[in-house]
Amino acid sequence: MLSFDRAQVRARHRTRVAHQDPLRLPVPGSVYERGEGERVHNTCLVLSPEGELAASYRKVFPWQPHESSAAGDRFVTFEIPKVGRLGLSICYDGSFPETCRELAWMGAEVVLQPTLTTTSDRNQELVTARANAIFNQLYVVSLNAGSPAALGRSLIADPEGLVRLQGGDGEELLTDVLDLDAVTRVREHGTAGVSRLWEQAVRSAPALGLRPRPGEERSG
Repeated sequence: MLSFDRAQVRARHRTRVAHQDPLRLPVPGSVYERGEGERVHNTCLVLSPEGELAASYRKVFPWQPHESSAAGDRFVTFEIPKVGRLGLSICYDGSFPETCRELAWMGAEVVLQPTLTTTSDRNQELVTARANAIFNQLYVVSLNAGSPAALGRSLIADPEGLVRLQGGDGEELLTDVLDLDAVTRVREHGTAGVSRLWEQAVRSAPALGLRPRPGEERSG
């Protein structure tokens, strides 16, 4: 479970918050959703603390040829008021660098990636999660089901790609508090204090035809 400390939120947004309870974000993995015609999508759901549907995302990169679900046609981010913007990714999406880069263009500071990996490439998934965090200087939360359903080893990588938290193989409860100001600091001062990857990407994108969308790109 991820929490965002309201004390950090007050400092960041210069607002007064009455309660000290952390903000909790329910993301119950993904489900199969019937789409248009006979299409069935692998869809990630985000629920508000009140149990309302806050966002949904249809997996853009199904695990072909093994997965028969239809591909989604757009990436999705959503805002937690007075906290920040999060992006959604499902399992095999993380193997495509376009996923996290597009979510970063859309303003995401955290990418949530629910996963159900039962195959021997979980080690590679952990590498790509950290790489995506480094390339886009944001948090990546790669959540995998534990044994016996899958292989576990959920991971949270910070905006420098450092592992904040990693689970074991079995089912367990992992908790963390993410400081989203770290995204701003790393993008402004660089990974390890030297490499300002995101600033250069934003600056170079228009000339390369990789433009961030007007009004959606954010430096942190």
